[in-house]
Amino acid sequence: MTSNQQLLAVATAAVRQAAGLVTRPEQTPVTTSELFAALRANDDAVTASLRPALLDALPGSQWTSDEHGSGPMPSGDWWVVDPVGGNMNAVQGMPDWNVGVSLVRDGRPVLAVLHAPVAGETFTAIAGAGAWVNGVPLRVSRKTDLTLALTGTGQAQPGRDAATAERAGAAVATMMRHALYVRASVPVGHQLAQVAAGRMDLHWQFDNLRSHIAPVLLVQEAGGVVTGLDGEPWQVTSDGYLAAAPGVHGAALDVLRPLR
Repeated sequence: MTSNQQLLAVATAAVRQAAGLVTRPEQTPVTTSELFAALRANDDAVTASLRPALLDALPGSQWTSDEHGSGPMPSGDWWVVDPVGGNMNAVQGMPDWNVGVSLVRDGRPVLAVLHAPVAGETFTAIAGAGAWVNGVPLRVSRKTDLTLALTGTGQAQPGRDAATAERAGAAVATMMRHALYVRASVPVGHQLAQVAAGRMDLHWQFDNLRSHIAPVLLVQEAGGVVTGLDGEPWQVTSDGYLAAAPGVHGAALDVLRPLR
């Protein structure tokens, strides 16, 4: 049987190769049809490269690339892929985008890869064995004062209703009164990787999407605390989550819990 370490090596190589297929249009899209065509082209190119490589690496495994999928996952081995995290950024010529993959076995994350080509960084993790960036071990921040914390959220999804948008905005405003800084941006994976690396101190989401599994595992394996917004341990089925350095998690949860 292929070991998790071997699967991580295969997945890392496959992700790096696929990321090289992401392109920016010669002209920045200015219409809906142009924009979605560019986004779809990147997703399709990455999927066409990654899918056979990962499925061949683990016979019997299955694949999902629904970036907005949520809820329980079927049993067995599943490659959960966000073909281009921050695809909009890539299309617009901005540097914050990545290709992320996780392997979920019977509903629990096993390994993760997140490759950020522009930064030249590849984040990896194996459940129970730690997290790394370019082979260097990751550790979350040692801060204990929320007023000094660099925090972030994303909450970007098409078609949000007014109540959901109001809650996201209220959370940003509330956190701004308690933390040093709030970054509201995408991709979510980028922010979670920064938390794992100790560059940011926490990240929260009111959604818990399957495409977040890989970067959440990075934070957990780097020593971070990841819970639902009710304070219960994070699971694939949690409604939302807070991923934070241990020293600021409790204070941040107190800020966010009333808003969930």
